[in-house]
Amino acid sequence: MSRNELCRAASPYLLQHADNPVHWRLWTQETLDEARRLRKPILLSVGYAACHWCHVMAHESFEDPATAAVMNELFVNIKVDREERPDIDHLYMTALQSLGQRGGWPLTMFLTPEGEAFWGGTYFPKSDQYGRPAFVSVLKRVAEVFAGEPETIAQNVQAVRARLEQSDKAPSAASALNLTPAQMCNLASQIAQGVDPIDGGLRGAPKFPNTQVFEFLWRAGALATTLEFRDLVKLTLTRMSLGGIYDHLGGGYARYSTDERWLAPHFEKMLYDNARILELLALCHQQSSDELFRRRAAETVGWLEREMVHPGGAFCASLDADSEGAEGRFYVWTWDEIVACLGREDAASFGRFYDASPAGNWHDESRGEMATILNRLVAPQASREEEARLAAMREKLFLTRERRAHPGRDDKIMADWNGLMITALVEAATAFDEPSWVDMAARAYDFIVATMQFEDGEGRRRLAHSWRADVLVKPGMALDHASMLGAALALHEARNWRKAGFARRDYLADAIAWADALDAWHLDAQTGFLRMAARDAKDVIMRLAPTADDAIPNAHPVYLSALVRLAAQTGDEKWRRRADAMFAALGPAIGSNIFAHLATLNALDLRLRAKTIVTVGAARQALYEAALSLAAAERIVVDGEGAQTPMLAGAAQSIGDRDAAAFVCAGETCSLPAWDEAGLLATLREIDAAQAGASSAAPQP
Repeated sequence: MSRNELCRAASPYLLQHADNPVHWRLWTQETLDEARRLRKPILLSVGYAACHWCHVMAHESFEDPATAAVMNELFVNIKVDREERPDIDHLYMTALQSLGQRGGWPLTMFLTPEGEAFWGGTYFPKSDQYGRPAFVSVLKRVAEVFAGEPETIAQNVQAVRARLEQSDKAPSAASALNLTPAQMCNLASQIAQGVDPIDGGLRGAPKFPNTQVFEFLWRAGALATTLEFRDLVKLTLTRMSLGGIYDHLGGGYARYSTDERWLAPHFEKMLYDNARILELLALCHQQSSDELFRRRAAETVGWLEREMVHPGGAFCASLDADSEGAEGRFYVWTWDEIVACLGREDAASFGRFYDASPAGNWHDESRGEMATILNRLVAPQASREEEARLAAMREKLFLTRERRAHPGRDDKIMADWNGLMITALVEAATAFDEPSWVDMAARAYDFIVATMQFEDGEGRRRLAHSWRADVLVKPGMALDHASMLGAALALHEARNWRKAGFARRDYLADAIAWADALDAWHLDAQTGFLRMAARDAKDVIMRLAPTADDAIPNAHPVYLSALVRLAAQTGDEKWRRRADAMFAALGPAIGSNIFAHLATLNALDLRLRAKTIVTVGAARQALYEAALSLAAAERIVVDGEGAQTPMLAGAAQSIGDRDAAAFVCAGETCSLPAWDEAGLLATLREIDAAQAGASSAAPQP
């Protein structure tokens, strides 16, 4: 086909390339069949809308007619949005890493007409530089080897496939791990040694939020006799919240920092990052009452509502790092720009608190001059009056910035990322007493269900992965169902919060349907793992089942946490048995690389230590809302409306003629009834003390 067909795409990333002279094809069965018919190798290019280096390679090579002519002559060229097809991205990124390369985006892979990877890389420059060969030279050499050295291609294909198959096997049971409280604290001590004691985060640069790592430290802190673990979490979140990785004018966190101080971000903002950070802000505030965490949570939700909500109510995927052709142009300031907005006197005052001066703190390569990334990493403590003045100045700068060309927004709606944000909003809402956040979460949830849920040929309710412009990408992935399962359970827990005005639906029925869909379409009976792609996905050569943590959460820990909560809400032990079976299956993988599976250990900690709080009685509302305000990472709230489960029926009968009570179940035991909020909190303190005591008394491994 001698044309670019990306004009048929819905993805903003693919549409960015619709005018390229490259004859881009969509990843479809038709395209793969054509490659086989022509016996042409496939050039697969994978990226995403907010990726800076994807834009660079596009400008240098894909928009260049001479480079495009070589691509069109020698290859069937396929462009994929990694967010729209995470299964394709993961498969070929794993293939690249099996060739000994680090990986990253843009991902540039060379495939046989059958879709088997035989070579690849990431960014290739237009001309030779920094030891990287020119892209056209690479294209010609790859085509030459494909045509003239079939043995070499066959050997590479066989080697890559063997490594893919090996990576997809469960490790031997000999490396299985049993996590005791003492082991959890010992592991946390090892992780703590890798945390930067000055600026938080894992040592070195670049620095990512690594929320699963710091959630693990937080959880270990509940069992430890030292404050060190939770202090490191608070340090990390504080430095992030003061650094340039945080948008001090508009709210929200960028994807990562390019330096070790959290000063200079890679400016793209991702929905999933902000969801996980919002959860950490809630956890830290509930324990420390630090007002910084409350402000950052409120500002981040403000950014979400202002810039990321689709007219239908769901949340868009990301904001680009670039605007006006330059990374960070929207966010950084020259000194003259600050003075023009605030006046010289206020600019000097503002600069004292936000590291702004004529000297700047970041070299803007696009303009060839120093500029300022606003941050408060070295700011003096401000008085209440100074904070009020700074807020007014920030508002002026924000309104001025709003007149700039904005970064592009990827407005596709993804079920998995929406599920993560819905859950985070509900948990943060109950922590910060912000009921409107639950209403926002419920609107997003309603959009996903109304627009992206479908019934398959077997009569099961399933989810699509993404939606944009009335185009669905389906079937959904394992993480789509796991994330929305968690979102359904979060809303189910908060359904009776009187301050929140969202319309009720049967969230528990949704959760059960999606759990069944995961088991039917994604669970591998042989390994006990979740396959990323559904079993009716026909256009992938292998359905991998990754278990390790990544920037985007892995499906296994999200599913496991949801199963633990689903078992408590339904009273049906089959969900807990499913969780236990999957924990057992994952044990060898965890043992072989424990630091890559901390999110799964967080889910295991929930399974072992979660406090299920059951509230019953006609006057239970105060007890229910007190339970709901506790840290969501450590509690499950089961509110008794009638006697839906044997546990609720038994609890209701046991209170006699009293009008309200709460019972707390942890481990394999349940407490006596607590009749008021003070009694409930006292019961919880006793359980916490017992769990911490068990940790300190346990023998060291």
